[in-house]
Amino acid sequence: MYVEISISRQLLTVFDAAGSVWRSYSVSTASKGPGEENGSYCTPRGRHIVRAKIGAGQAENTVFVGRRPSGEVYCRELGERFPKRDWILTRILWLSGCEAGRNRLGSVDTMRRYVYIHGSPDGTPMGRPGSHGCIRMRNTDILELFERLTPYTPVEISED
Repeated sequence: MYVEISISRQLLTVFDAAGSVWRSYSVSTASKGPGEENGSYCTPRGRHIVRAKIGAGQAENTVFVGRRPSGEVYCRELGERFPKRDWILTRILWLSGCEAGRNRLGSVDTMRRYVYIHGSPDGTPMGRPGSHGCIRMRNTDILELFERLTPYTPVEISED
């Protein structure tokens, strides 16, 4: 399997080993657009891999802080108490760049920028940019994707 993420279409597509589309998901990438520089809050482009899968066995809507369950489970009331919080929920697929100087090493390192594919509150709009650099998904979608992908699954992120 491999994954392609289109920033312009706000779409994550999963392909099987034969190259056929297995599934497509509406996502939300960075509100600041594409970019690789540390501190840019942009979604990095290029070839990546799923370096780590985090959250197996956790309840849907589990809140993660620093890639660890915070002990909270997201609900509308929690969201209202912390309206500015960037919610990372349910599961995390931590990305690592594969192209030295573009999205790996130095000031452009995707993994050191903590860029993930992760779940979001149910009310988070998909199909339009809105994240701080990560790829946001609906919780039901990240649960399904998390079960299908393995570490080192290739992920291509493009503006197309």
